[in-house]
Amino acid sequence: MSATVWLGQRTGRAYKVREISVGTHAAPGYLVKVLQRLTKAGILSAQRGSQGGFTLERDPAVLTALEVINAVDPIERIQTCPLGFESHGTHLCPLHRRIDEAAALIEDGFGAVTIAALINEPARSRPFCDELGLDAPSVVEKGA
Repeated sequence: MSATVWLGQRTGRAYKVREISVGTHAAPGYLVKVLQRLTKAGILSAQRGSQGGFTLERDPAVLTALEVINAVDPIERIQTCPLGFESHGTHLCPLHRRIDEAAALIEDGFGAVTIAALINEPARSRPFCDELGLDAPSVVEKGA
């Protein structure tokens, strides 16, 4: 997610794995795998060569956080008993039903937010604000 947000804040050129790694504080070995999955899903584009690198292919105003998550490591829903109890069939026990309900809430939440919203949402801090030279918004204490 962080690589997609980071690239969404930067347009005009492609960025090398090393640049994205430094900017997002992600390990390069892990980041390469993530970038490959995002490219395969059509979220990023990759160019080879000295001027190559990665760019955000999709419009951040339309691209949802859930699409990014599902491209890298999809949220798993529970359809049948994960412990393999045949007597449960597709009727989940209360514990596994609650876990599946939580997964559904996560899907709904990330499906409702775009990458642009994550970048532009007013908050105490913004993603990668230090690297962009942005000041974090000041916090006003209640009653001050």
